[in-house]
Amino acid sequence: MSTFPLFLPDTEAMEAFGGSLAACTNGGEAIYLHGDLGAGKTTLVRGFLRALGHVGAVKSPTYTLVEPYELATRRTYHFDLYRLGEPEELEYMGIRDYLDGEAVLLVEWPQRGEGVLPAADLDITIDYTESGRNLTLRSHGERGRGLVDCLEGDKSQVANLD
Repeated sequence: MSTFPLFLPDTEAMEAFGGSLAACTNGGEAIYLHGDLGAGKTTLVRGFLRALGHVGAVKSPTYTLVEPYELATRRTYHFDLYRLGEPEELEYMGIRDYLDGEAVLLVEWPQRGEGVLPAADLDITIDYTESGRNLTLRSHGERGRGLVDCLEGDKSQVANLD
């Protein structure tokens, strides 16, 4: 596992980072988003989806738990597990149908699905600061390392990845 810090000064930078992350995916990645309410997880997802061509609204699927996006270049599932009572509820909603190895999984509050969700390729933790957001990227395995390497190669697009 490798850890990399990133500072994003505003909402526009968070969306741009989401777009850069989307450009680095090939399909099949599990990306877990950690952070308090309002930290910017859904903003990141919005940038991700818009970079893949989605033009509609992007809202957190807090009550539906998952929002599917069938885009021209990549199928993406946006999960928000904030209101999940037990991880086993994911089995009842048919989580296995989403785990085909081809779709990108973007999961907010992944700790609530622990034991049922697949292992993350990339964990992104978002923390507030007075001047923006500090992100910590933790890669897991070859696929996660590839995402971080790609993002490092795009430093000018994602602010100051150290």
